[in-house]
Amino acid sequence: MDNNKHNEREQISDQAVQELIEKYDPEAGFRKLKGVLYWITLIGLITFSLFQLYTAIFGVLPAQLQRTIHLGFALTLIFLLFPASKKKKEGKPLFQVAWYDMILAVLSIAVGSYWYIFMDDLVMRVGRLTTQDFLIGVLAILLVLEATRRVVGLPITIIAGLFLLYAYMGPYMPGFLEHKGLTIERIVRTMFFTTEGILGTPLAVSSTYIFLFLLFGAFLVKTGVGEYFNDLSIVIAGRRVGGPAKVAIFSSALQGTISGSSVANVVTSGAFTIPMMKRLGYDKNFAGAVEAASSTGGQIMPPVMGAAAFLMVEFIGGGITYWDIAKAAAIPAVLYFAGIWIMTHFEAKRIGLRGLSREEMPETKRVIKQVYLLIPIVVVILLLMSGMSVTKAALWSIVSAIAVGMFNKKTRMGPKLFLEALADGARTALGVAAATAAAGMIVGVVTVTGVGLKMANGLLELSGGYLIPTLILTMIASLVLGMGSPTTANYVITSTIAAPAILLFGVPDLSAHMFVFYFGIIADITPPVALAAFAAAGVSGGEPIRTGILSSKLAIAAFIIPYIFVISPQLMLIDTTWTEAIWVISTAFVGMIAIGAGMIGYWMRPLSWLERIAAVAIGFLLIYPEGMFSAIGLAAFALMLGNQYWLLKKDNPQAPSSPAV
Repeated sequence: MDNNKHNEREQISDQAVQELIEKYDPEAGFRKLKGVLYWITLIGLITFSLFQLYTAIFGVLPAQLQRTIHLGFALTLIFLLFPASKKKKEGKPLFQVAWYDMILAVLSIAVGSYWYIFMDDLVMRVGRLTTQDFLIGVLAILLVLEATRRVVGLPITIIAGLFLLYAYMGPYMPGFLEHKGLTIERIVRTMFFTTEGILGTPLAVSSTYIFLFLLFGAFLVKTGVGEYFNDLSIVIAGRRVGGPAKVAIFSSALQGTISGSSVANVVTSGAFTIPMMKRLGYDKNFAGAVEAASSTGGQIMPPVMGAAAFLMVEFIGGGITYWDIAKAAAIPAVLYFAGIWIMTHFEAKRIGLRGLSREEMPETKRVIKQVYLLIPIVVVILLLMSGMSVTKAALWSIVSAIAVGMFNKKTRMGPKLFLEALADGARTALGVAAATAAAGMIVGVVTVTGVGLKMANGLLELSGGYLIPTLILTMIASLVLGMGSPTTANYVITSTIAAPAILLFGVPDLSAHMFVFYFGIIADITPPVALAAFAAAGVSGGEPIRTGILSSKLAIAAFIIPYIFVISPQLMLIDTTWTEAIWVISTAFVGMIAIGAGMIGYWMRPLSWLERIAAVAIGFLLIYPEGMFSAIGLAAFALMLGNQYWLLKKDNPQAPSSPAV
């Protein structure tokens, strides 16, 4: 079948896709500038990317310089590209940017260049601020808060503001929250003239690793890898039972390597997969839920996970590498997507859906011939496995993406396409830069006031000193914070406040940090505020809350697995042998089959409520990586499977057994 006709029939319009992304993702609501301002911002974006590439190739600048220049670029471009209000209508070419935004952009340049111009004086003064320093520091704080509000959203801005207020109001706080309080000068000095505030670890990671991988994603898009993921997914999964839903799962897992946004992933992939699912008989709410759950999971799928995973390297420290994190995340991620795959299979069997016909499939030979487009993904995996630094791995991955693009005339990286990729990469980095700068303020307050340990002790006291209640409270905190905050900011907050409470039980650092990381991501599909699910409902025409509930149901593995890898870290390949790892993977996968059947209410036949409860219980036994529990679970699974087969043959002797998922 001709692929262009296929895409034309299945996809919603590009304009509708863009409108949905802008509605649910603040980072996509930038001005569409024209004329002189367009060229100014374009040059600014390209220069931003070139600066990051230069420092990655020839060496990162001293901390304060690298981070303030990165921040200055981001703030300036945010005020030029993002209006103060979404309701603000575009004016004529010369007046598209309000006069006050022009002033804010100029002030951002002053803030971004201040350390570069006065570094020697600032170092000599060793923390003593002049009036000029103080004013620049105040200005930096205000600009970061306003830029964050525009490009990321109000929740994280309010949280950062409240933490700053807490730093000042310490003597007036109740109970364990009380502290001596900081003067305004001390707050300003900490926030902008040390590496503990705005210029702290979160912005450090944004100005190095994260930017380069976002740039890598932009180059992958330009080489056509995103479209190829869809075609490859159809070839692999399209003919299976309920094929379109499985295509959505597979393509979304792959899309996570080039998209750092759950919402963007939902809308771009969903514009193709959701209409296809609906046409073959899936309920519109279920179709949206499949896409939302799958796209959100893209951030936990190695090798290139969400931006917060890069922060985890710095926050945990102790010689841990990004590859250690990606390796530990592999089994939980596979189980997450296996759970969604299994449940969509059982749903398709329950309502009798078919796969795609041969005529609806792209040409297999053409897809196989284009397998070279996966080379950049293979390159980044191999380089990270080899122990190469994340920065160098990202650089060579970008080079490999450019090289791969040369094999196709349409994606051959000429000057125009190369510059477009540089601009797109910088634009996607603006939200991360703002979020990490704001998150740095939160970390700074936590550090200087000592509230992190106090919060951890308070959480421990509230939970009665037991691990499971502590995990539940931490989960709730992560989900609540994640309702309106990006994953990056959510992880920074929970890793500094909630994760220490988990660590008090002797849990490995990686398990504790991955726990809060998971729930920060899953907040995107957890009602009442589930932005990824709402975006999917916008594509499917379904009900947002209903889609969010179904998304959470499909993503049940993400609510179970974090508890398991905290209680028993073998699931993350921590302190385990390969034999144990194979056993853990096998039993956990079988467990997901049982849980999927219980959640959907169908195995080889419809399940009663008692059978559904039993199936979920068996699944829990199998996922928990302890020999005795797994053995009991396997025996119970075999008994229930045999019983299902017997009942199926008894009710309908001619019925075939359920095919493989």
